[in-house]
Amino acid sequence: MIDIKHHGAVSGVTGSCHELVVGSSGILIDCGLFQGAEAGNGASASNLAIDFSISHIRALVVTHVHIDHVGRIPYLLAAGFDGPIICSEPSAIMLPEILEDALKIGFTRDRSLIEKVLGLIRSRLVPVPYEQWHSVFDGKDESLSVRLQRAGHILGSAYVECEAESDGEFERVVFSGDLGASHAPLLPEPQPPERADRLVIESTYGDKDHESREERRYRLKAVLEHALEDGGTVLVPAFSIGRTQDLLYEIESLIHEFGSDEVGPDLPWRDLEIVVDSPLAANFTRIYRDLKPFWDAEATELVSQGRHPLSFEQLTLINSHEDHLNAVDYLAKSHRPCVVLAGSGMCAGGRVVNYLKAMLADERNDVLFVGYQAKGTPGRDILACGPRGGWVEFDDQRYEIRARVHQVGGYSAHAGQSDLLRFVSGIESPPTEIRIVHGDAKAKESLKSQFHSAGLTGIMIPGLA
Repeated sequence: MIDIKHHGAVSGVTGSCHELVVGSSGILIDCGLFQGAEAGNGASASNLAIDFSISHIRALVVTHVHIDHVGRIPYLLAAGFDGPIICSEPSAIMLPEILEDALKIGFTRDRSLIEKVLGLIRSRLVPVPYEQWHSVFDGKDESLSVRLQRAGHILGSAYVECEAESDGEFERVVFSGDLGASHAPLLPEPQPPERADRLVIESTYGDKDHESREERRYRLKAVLEHALEDGGTVLVPAFSIGRTQDLLYEIESLIHEFGSDEVGPDLPWRDLEIVVDSPLAANFTRIYRDLKPFWDAEATELVSQGRHPLSFEQLTLINSHEDHLNAVDYLAKSHRPCVVLAGSGMCAGGRVVNYLKAMLADERNDVLFVGYQAKGTPGRDILACGPRGGWVEFDDQRYEIRARVHQVGGYSAHAGQSDLLRFVSGIESPPTEIRIVHGDAKAKESLKSQFHSAGLTGIMIPGLA
């Protein structure tokens, strides 16, 4: 028997956790946090217990290190999981870093306990090069090998090909993880697998396409120029991994191209200060710089020309909490034009919350969203209510929204509808079953319709196992 079960990211876009059953054994593909109003069977953003059997689980395969794909790993270990954690080589470097932050925020402040958990995770990591088969188990009646392929979502991201055998039954099962948008900065776009008997695919943007690379770049330019025409601060709630680095890359290119042009009154682009106020984002930006061999050809060429797309002179990094509070106070009181990238991406915590509390009521300021905002998160509330002059709640207190609110959807790290359709249509031996996960209901239904129109069959939208 070869079967698929789902333990998350089927009633929304977070909490990714899928199980591939091969005879009496199984593996998990991701084990992520639920965010906002989304929930699993018994698990939710406030109850993260592993509520399914793991005694037969032989390994965990991590597609990438975003928290909604890896955040429940400490709980998985606490539930007794003692197998290897298989991931790409860049993900093996980044996973302990992201989980250290998650442990401090939601698990414990006990440094010795955190180090113990991180040490356990590091000891279980099995980095696997892209495009190389790795045997998970190989028995008389059942076997499983996995292969990671570049997904183009964030550095180290992968989709997973699983070659499974059980009692003479052979099957190639593919889990997409999160696929990247075409022509995204820094990373090559994903190429479809040669074969997939069954496919589990994400649908975050299954109902829409993103702007083209050039369109979104110039829209980012226009938004920043419009936002800075009256001074004030542009707040960008940014995910620490992927989105922050993509934005820095694009902003550096705008500064390089339009250096002497004005981005605001008497402010040339070359003098615009860009602040990254997130120790985690700063750390991952450093890791991105250290892993240049995994960049795409365009980014590599810039480096060869002497450009530094992730460490340009207009960039300021804020690390200490004291410096963070001083920056919030200074920018809230001054009229100094500035762009601040701060986590978290959905405004559900992190340093961006202090900026929003201090600055949302000032119409000189602007909030720029560049990524998906899940239901039940403050980010979704600001996006929905901000243009109507509404309010958002932080720590049981309402904050009026007078700042202007913008969205540049093209900077999502997720594939758009056409990207997803192209990925699936490009599989030479097409799947007989496609399971659509990791999306709102509307996005899933829209993608399902597109697949049907393309002549694909066996399409289903699963519920939780």
